[in-house]
Amino acid sequence: MTKVRNETILKDFGRHLATLRKNKGLTQEDLANVADISLSQVSRIERGVINPTLSTLVDIANALEIPLPLLVKW
Repeated sequence: MTKVRNETILKDFGRHLATLRKNKGLTQEDLANVADISLSQVSRIERGVINPTLSTLVDIANALEIPLPLLVKW
């Protein structure tokens, strides 16, 4: 049960991140460059394949110029 729940959360978060990124007019590559993470990592996060670390979330929030709570609240 927990695995299914975690997968759902990761996929939901990934969709939320993609929406925020697109609303800022950024491509995945743009976000990766500004956040100093790999393009493949952005893609995997948005697809809900990986669980990003807190430090990665901070980097993404800073790159999107939004507070961390806004990034993780959907």
